[in-house]
Amino acid sequence: MGQRRPYPNHHRDGQSAQLWGRMPLMDDRLELSAGAGPYRYFDTSQAEAGGNYSNTHGWGAMFTLRAAYYFDNRWIAQMRLNRVQAFGGPDTTALLFGIGYQLDAPNGHGPRNSAPSRTANVTGNEVTVMLGTTVLNSLDSETNLATGVEYRRGLWRYVDFTASYLHEGGHVQSRRDGVAAQLWATRAFFDDRLTLGVGAGPYLSITQNDDLPQNRTGDGRFSGLVSLSASYRFTNRWLARLTWNRMVTRYDRDADIIAAGVGMRF
Repeated sequence: MGQRRPYPNHHRDGQSAQLWGRMPLMDDRLELSAGAGPYRYFDTSQAEAGGNYSNTHGWGAMFTLRAAYYFDNRWIAQMRLNRVQAFGGPDTTALLFGIGYQLDAPNGHGPRNSAPSRTANVTGNEVTVMLGTTVLNSLDSETNLATGVEYRRGLWRYVDFTASYLHEGGHVQSRRDGVAAQLWATRAFFDDRLTLGVGAGPYLSITQNDDLPQNRTGDGRFSGLVSLSASYRFTNRWLARLTWNRMVTRYDRDADIIAAGVGMRF
């Protein structure tokens, strides 16, 4: 979730995992629900001392109220109110409107009661070559070309493992080449044509050319990598993949790497 605040030179976004309770109404067509859970935020702001900006990481809690109307053709209209209580940062409230689509066919009116089960792994073996852009999480959001290669293997029905190489581009403030290992939670839809997944794991920088304050070059060797990915399988052999990566550093060089590519299944 991204947040713009009424303060100059500030941008905060982050991820949240929530538990929900829901109340169906009108023969399951209308649903009122509430959720709560931890919130991990990433805040880019003007540096207080030294450097042009800083990437601050912190924790908070997010509380959500949601009203959703389910149409007969899987489409959903919804309104959502988010309240973020940030530890060490300003609290915010956001009102959002949106539309959604049920990827699994519902049992009747409203949301599906439970997800369909499967016996086989979502993923076998895949190799994907990717091309995209790196966006440095600075106040100017500098961009550059990014490339990568990913090997993906299914470990269990809904769990994948990936080993990848990333080249983050050659911007004057941040140029990194490195390898990452991630575990993924993955689901397949539409007769296994479409897959969606979320992954996380460590990133090791092999080549690093960062303009770091106070010569803190050692801080950039290991980072975290959090990712969202979607793939579409055209045939039993070929697929297209789109992935958003968030590089989480300890030295004010967080970056978003958005890449798409073509892969082969075997």
